[in-house]
Amino acid sequence: MSAIKKIKNEKELLGEAIRIGSAYFEKRGAGKFDPDDHADMKVRAIYALLVRDNLIQPLAKTHEDVIHMKHKLALWMERTLPADHPLKTG
Repeated sequence: MSAIKKIKNEKELLGEAIRIGSAYFEKRGAGKFDPDDHADMKVRAIYALLVRDNLIQPLAKTHEDVIHMKHKLALWMERTLPADHPLKTG
């Protein structure tokens, strides 16, 4: 198994991805997360919806786990945020 290359501010980018992804999930009519829903469940659901909507490419079958999904969502957020966003400049 290959190591995942960490990106700058990955934890914060993932938090932002969950926040924005949750809003997208709800607006898309896919459902609504409860405040006490586990972050891993949110990650799996947001990842699946983004793949379904062709907003991100799916992971290889051998890497379809929460760790890789979190990394993929952080990368998605890094690419989605404007260049001058604090998470990209700081």
